Order: sequence, then C-alpha cells, then structure tokens
Amino acid sequence: MYSLSDVWQKMYGGIPYERWDGKMCCLETDADITFRTNRTQGFVAAYTFTLITRGWLKIAYNDIVLVLRRDDLFIYSPGQEITILEASKDYHGLCLMVDEDLALESPTVHDLVNVAYAPIVQLHEPKVSLCRNDAVRMEAKLREIIGYLQSDHLHKGRILQMSFAIFLLDVVNLQAKAVSQGRVSHRSEDIFVGFIHLLPRYFSVHHDIAFYASALNISPVYLSRVVRQVSGRTVVDFINQHLLMEAAYLLRTTSLSVSQIADQLHFADSPSFSKFFLRKKGVTPKDYRNVQQ
Repeated sequence: MYSLSDVWQKMYGGIPYERWDGKMCCLETDADITFRTNRTQGFVAAYTFTLITRGWLKIAYNDIVLVLRRDDLFIYSPGQEITILEASKDYHGLCLMVDEDLALESPTVHDLVNVAYAPIVQLHEPKVSLCRNDAVRMEAKLREIIGYLQSDHLHKGRILQMSFAIFLLDVVNLQAKAVSQGRVSHRSEDIFVGFIHLLPRYFSVHHDIAFYASALNISPVYLSRVVRQVSGRTVVDFINQHLLMEAAYLLRTTSLSVSQIADQLHFADSPSFSKFFLRKKGVTPKDYRNVQQ
C-alpha cells in the first residue's frame, strides 16, 4: 500500500511542510482535492480522520455508500477500500492523516483501537455525527495540529504526538455520546493491537490464523474470538483485505505479471491467486489491470 509520503507525492508532488518526516499531515480539503484521493483507491497505510465543515460528500466504503454532511467525522482504517463518488460544489473539510506505524505507537493506542473499529461494530458505519459545539471544538483541534505541523517548534514531534493522543480521547468521548459502548478488556485490546502490528509485516507471506496466534502466544481459536469481539470482523477478513488491496495496488502501479504477483503474495500458484481475486473483486486480475490502465 501507499505510504503517507507516497500519497502526498501522488496527489501534489513535493512535501507539505519543511523538514516533513512523512508521519502526519493535516490539511483543508475541498471537492477538487478530495477527488484526487481516488488516485490511491484507498491503498493507504494510514489512519485518516475527516471532519466535514461545509457541504456534503458521497463515498463508497467497503461496499456501502455513505453520505457525509456538515459536522460528520469520518474515520478510515488502513486496508479498507474507499472511492469518492460525489461532492457538493461547496464541500469543505479538515483531514488528519497519521502513518499506521506512528498511530499504533501512540500512547493512547487502546483508544485508537476503539476509535477505528467501534464505529463499524456499534454505529454500523465509520462515522460519528457531532453536535455543532463538538464539531467546532474538533475543528479547532485540527487547526491547531495544522499550526504545529507548519511551525519550527523545537518540540514539534512530541507536541504532535500528544495532540494526536488528545484528539483520539476526544473522539472516544464523542463516540460514547453517540452510542453506549461496551468496552472490551485491555487484554483483548492488547491482543488485537498485536495482531494489527503483525498484519502489515506478514500478510503477504502468512495467510493462516495459526501463524499470528503463535506469534502472540495464544491459540488460533482465542485469537479469532478476540478479533471478532473487538472489530466485528474475522482474522481471515483482515488477511484477505490486505491481500486484495496489495494485489490491486501491484496490478495498478507495477508491470509485474499476474504470476509474479501471485508469487510475491505467496499464493500456491497463479490460478489460485486469480480465483481469489475474481471472488473478491468480481473481475480477473488481467481484466482489472486493463480497466485501470
């Protein structure tokens, strides 16, 4: 998948801030900027939080269509497929993007787990509709992050990490207002976070639950139960989603043959890979590449 730096290069070229480390960015978006994100097709290894401040936006997210309006906060997790469908002419938003590794190293990583996955499980869609006062407060926080990103503050890195932690705590609080959340245990969160850490590193090689369970020193059955409890999805769902996104990314952005991609993603053979891709995408790898070119 694209790194945050890759995304910026693909959308704008250059870098957004002087001496940027490629770990976090926050920007104002309009309809034109938002449609540029379709160039990455959601193949982004970053957590993204978008607050709609004016107008509306229609997106396709994991096979569902969402309309986001003023004061809605949309939350994107890495490995999810997203396409911008429509936007009002006056659409405007604030978008915070945080590199996956940085996000998972946050001191409030347990809150990140709840922020990223509780909306899907308990709100049935990855957005939270805010009241006006809450939206104004969140907008102020995002603008403060923009200010620090553009500054030459001696402790900018630490301040941004703390600002992100505070932002997450506020989102958790806002989610709690939207729905009565039954929090999972910290042990379950720790296991899930461990799994999410392992997945980007090993999904292309290890497609089996047993590998991840062994790495976490638990049984496959227990890992399956925890992942389902925390996210509402299965371990296989997560593995397959990453495989599918990486396969689509490679088909779109490289000249590797279908057979080479199958080898790179450690499928048994090219027919097995093609069958998997057809089942998940509805088209063969070859047809998908031809459409994208």
